[in-house]
Amino acid sequence: MRTRSKPKQKKSKWLLSSVIIILVLIIGAAVYWGAGIASSLDSFNKDKGDSIINKEDPDIVVDIPNWEGKERVNILLLGADAREAQGMEETRSDSMMVASIDPVTKQANLFSILRDTWTDIEGYGQGRINTAITLGGAPLAMKTIGDLTGLEIQYYVYTDFEGFKALVDAIGGVNYTVEKDMKYKDNADKNRYDIDLKAGYQLLDGDKALQYVRFRHDAMSDYTRTERQRAFIMTVAKEMQSTWNIINMKKILDSVSPYIDTNMTVTDMLKLGQTGLGIKMGDSAQIPPFDYLREINKGGAEVLSYTSKDDIHNYVQEVVTPKPDPTIDPSGDTEATNSSTSTE
Repeated sequence: MRTRSKPKQKKSKWLLSSVIIILVLIIGAAVYWGAGIASSLDSFNKDKGDSIINKEDPDIVVDIPNWEGKERVNILLLGADAREAQGMEETRSDSMMVASIDPVTKQANLFSILRDTWTDIEGYGQGRINTAITLGGAPLAMKTIGDLTGLEIQYYVYTDFEGFKALVDAIGGVNYTVEKDMKYKDNADKNRYDIDLKAGYQLLDGDKALQYVRFRHDAMSDYTRTERQRAFIMTVAKEMQSTWNIINMKKILDSVSPYIDTNMTVTDMLKLGQTGLGIKMGDSAQIPPFDYLREINKGGAEVLSYTSKDDIHNYVQEVVTPKPDPTIDPSGDTEATNSSTSTE
């Protein structure tokens, strides 16, 4: 049996879970197509000159798989701090998730990608997985994460801090239980992004929700944070399905549009919207999974490696495979099931 020391807590600058944006697209495109939101959705797909993450032609061009609408669709969800795009700094993907949806089984799975994972980046050797977007824009990030997970990634959606806050505010905030006091001083931008939350059930507006998903000062650092992200995202997904938010969908879409970048066309969004009808959440997971992780040193810095890509691919396939419902008798003999549980 492998043994592993507890992961060390590392400094981190930024976090954002952008997966909630794709839920906006799915619900909005499916429910409000033809009701005045086509222009709102179209504005999510930015021209190169307006894009935050695809500013220049990359040195290495990678192919992006097409999605025909019947097979599994995988969407890379990128969250970052747009402040890094200002001045001389490049924007890196600070939070990376893959939403994987099977149109046949109507099951969606969510994978959190640890940003310090050391892996192959096509054309550049090896490096931290979150640098792929800096080297080749969203397409190279899609290719790199697709190679690691074994999933063909057809789409990406990017947003930043302010997009996250705008979405949460647009849906009226989220009632949520903060499990403990959270406090952290962030000296950048005159402490604009300090974290100061009290434990307990409360209404989180955009600013407080951002504090919650950014907090990483736990004993397990990023590991605990990605779990916290996924739980919060599922709560937001439920809020998005409320009648009030559906009625106000155009307003919600317009409020987040300035902060979103994607390669989806409106037609793609419509297809995803139809796929998203009746969708149910399956398992969510961290990539690489903890059992396959090992810490290594590269250039004097600690990064995260993994046992093998085959191990990761097999694990991902295990997660996306639908699990049998334990309440259903596989033989279909409901009478036998009822009689076995009868007290008479």
